[in-house]
Amino acid sequence: MKTPLIALACTAALASLWLAWPGQAEGTTGLLPYTDPEALALGQTLYAENCAACHGAALEGQVANWRERDADGFMPAPPHDETGHTWHHPDAMLFAITKFGTEAVVGQGYQSNMAAFEGVLSDDEILATLAFIKSTWPPELIEAHNGMNAQFEAGQN
Repeated sequence: MKTPLIALACTAALASLWLAWPGQAEGTTGLLPYTDPEALALGQTLYAENCAACHGAALEGQVANWRERDADGFMPAPPHDETGHTWHHPDAMLFAITKFGTEAVVGQGYQSNMAAFEGVLSDDEILATLAFIKSTWPPELIEAHNGMNAQFEAGQN
């Protein structure tokens, strides 16, 4: 019973975050300040300190075959570059996974090595880290990701 309650709390937190966030620079969509030089500098530092050990210094992921479970049955840390699936998720989902951990967001007994960063990084630090990741994607992926965010945002209003 605990897992559905956590998933419900994550969904509620995402909706309130999305609706309360002040918005980004003109022409951008979503929660991530991926065009803000200060946020990107902070995000790059935080990524190196908190994420690179698993996701790779160059965002390349833990292992080449990141889609296959390891010997313990866990999925390796995926790449955050254009070869991964990070850009397939709206900002709010990326934020929730980073803040609450994959298990809490996915629910249904899903197990992951992805730690929750709640209490480690502030919300602004999580957003800056994700913004840094997004800023490294090719323009066509950023455009596709912005489209996904716009659809998600339209569904929240």
